Amino acid sequence: MELSNKSSKVKIVASGIIPFAFLVIMIAYIFGPGADLLDLGIPLPEITMERVDFVESEIQITVRNTGPIPVEVAMADVNDRIQPAAVEPDRYLNRYETALVRIPFEWNEAEPYIVGITIEDGTRFEKEIEAAAPALEPTIELAAFFAIIGTYVGIIPVMIGLLWLPFIKKISKQKYHFFLALTAGLLLFLGIDSIEEAVEVSQENLAGSFNGMLLIATVITFSFLGLYYTGEKLVQRASSSKLAKPVAIALMISIGIGLHNFGEGLAIGAAVGLGSIAFSTFLIVGFALHNTTEGIAIAAPMSRGKLMIGKLAAMGMIAGAPAIFGAWIGGFVYSPFTSVVFLSVGAGAIFQVIITVLKWIREEGDKNLSSASVASGFAVGMLVMYLTSILV
Repeated sequence: MELSNKSSKVKIVASGIIPFAFLVIMIAYIFGPGADLLDLGIPLPEITMERVDFVESEIQITVRNTGPIPVEVAMADVNDRIQPAAVEPDRYLNRYETALVRIPFEWNEAEPYIVGITIEDGTRFEKEIEAAAPALEPTIELAAFFAIIGTYVGIIPVMIGLLWLPFIKKISKQKYHFFLALTAGLLLFLGIDSIEEAVEVSQENLAGSFNGMLLIATVITFSFLGLYYTGEKLVQRASSSKLAKPVAIALMISIGIGLHNFGEGLAIGAAVGLGSIAFSTFLIVGFALHNTTEGIAIAAPMSRGKLMIGKLAAMGMIAGAPAIFGAWIGGFVYSPFTSVVFLSVGAGAIFQVIITVLKWIREEGDKNLSSASVASGFAVGMLVMYLTSILV
């Protein structure tokens, strides 16, 4: 009996390994003896200029070989004029390898420039800079500036939004459903906004070989599924207590909003680093109005439990503080790839939270999610976010 069990297990393992072994053999053949047979075209080189920094009397370009073949950087130019350039660590780049091209150049702030890189076969790649701005140096003063901006556009607006909690606690059940649906509408807008920003970064700064749209879809899916599993476990543990469950749902909303605000902070920091944004009072007010509604999203589920000031403040920090960390990373060590990933993670997290909120509404009594209060709340949430986004 034991022998037959062992034999069946061996057959199961073998049936799983055999297809994989054939796949490995096929790939080995393609890259080995079959390479000449399948080589029907000429691979084209591709260079991506991921970052252009303007430092004192120098332009520094971070380049990456995103093509299928190794390349050699031959020369660099600024505004179609060839310039002497040093390449660190060397001029030879294997696939996905990066190098720093340093061009001695007396540039002028706020002027437009076109920088170009030519490789050994004569192919030239260029990138247009609308307005030159000094590269950001990590200093305490600049870190404090980003912290202040992150506080103004992240923490303070969310905390202000939480002040609606006493009002929401006193309203009727139907109006409470309106505010829960309003929360779902707010979150849906944030999720779409995150995807739009990720697509924009992907199209403008991410190499085509990274398959930006597929990367966004993959990360959103992984983020959604991972947080959905985590959120379900958290809510199930809290289901035994009517007081704990609203807190668990509010916590998931805070995490989703926090991930979105981290991506928003990345965008702010990168924009400051590229010199393409100037923070005015009007702009800060626009961000504040837009993000205040996020506090309502946290306050709505918390309003049906015991008022816990400490937990409410902690959730406000979870939702708002990531804007500061995002601004630091975006300003000092910006990377288009990580920006796309974090924005996509934020979108996936928000979509998961929307599902949690809709489930909560159903458990509260609106089984079909078809009442006027739910439909109007969802629509108003989207509308409010759109109107406040115009000011940003």
